[in-house]
Amino acid sequence: MGRLGGVDSFDTSWMTETLEVAGATTRVTGQVKWFDAAKGFGFVVADAGGPDILLHANVLRNFGQGSVADASAVELEVQRTERGLQAVEVISVTPPVTGEASNFDIAVDNLDDVALTPARVKWFDKAKGFGFANAFGEKNDIFLHIEVLRSCGLADLDAGEAVSLRIVDGERGQMAAEVHAWDYAIHND
Repeated sequence: MGRLGGVDSFDTSWMTETLEVAGATTRVTGQVKWFDAAKGFGFVVADAGGPDILLHANVLRNFGQGSVADASAVELEVQRTERGLQAVEVISVTPPVTGEASNFDIAVDNLDDVALTPARVKWFDKAKGFGFANAFGEKNDIFLHIEVLRSCGLADLDAGEAVSLRIVDGERGQMAAEVHAWDYAIHND
């Protein structure tokens, strides 16, 4: 399982659209090794060691996210299958702590004072490192930067994806200072 020399060697033909929990699960904490939203899966390394844990995109979507940043800390319910360990539920995702200074800084004293705004992604290009969203009922574009996504534990966004944003005014207009899953406000009141 996994990647060999940068080439995918993992057979994904057995993965189904929905994963059914047939046996006992175990709660595991670990770190995202890599996740590719386009391929629909990635792997987690458990803090306690052992084999990599498959994280399927549908399991992540059930948590409310379409992607997860590499090196994010995660808590999962995991099940042993014929093909190895699989995540069957995401309990939590904590963004990675990089320790690196970002070239993209937002000057806001306290983001907790900025209301969460429901929005929909207009487009996002991971290769370019940016994209735009629109707040529900608004026509103005809101700038989305890859560094903000990473700081919130996300790696990519799909056009049409519903998100919750903390929006601030930048030099060129509105920009997202935080990007979260659409239901983030429900779980973080």
